[in-house]
Amino acid sequence: MTQRHKIRKSVNRAVGPTVAVIAVLAMIGYIIFGPTGLYAWGDYRQSVEKKRVVLTELTKKQKDLQNRVNLLDGRRVDPDLADEYVREKLGVMHPDEIAIPMDGNEKP
Repeated sequence: MTQRHKIRKSVNRAVGPTVAVIAVLAMIGYIIFGPTGLYAWGDYRQSVEKKRVVLTELTKKQKDLQNRVNLLDGRRVDPDLADEYVREKLGVMHPDEIAIPMDGNEKP
């Protein structure tokens, strides 16, 4: 065998393991740096915290709207809220009147 033949044979034997090692390194790189990799977890945590803040605000707003709906229920309407709502929508408030919205949790 010539020297060239030995080198070619060695290179042909090394091609398979080299391709396998490159494939494994590519997978490891994807696991670490990919869009769902280890570095992306920090961004996901921040995103989740922001979404939780938005969710709590929307939940509070939903509860307030549900309370208003319950107060305007046709079977048991809150007279003060109905009066305020009708005057506001129909525009029949006198110029000297001032509507002071009160929080439902406050006691007069």
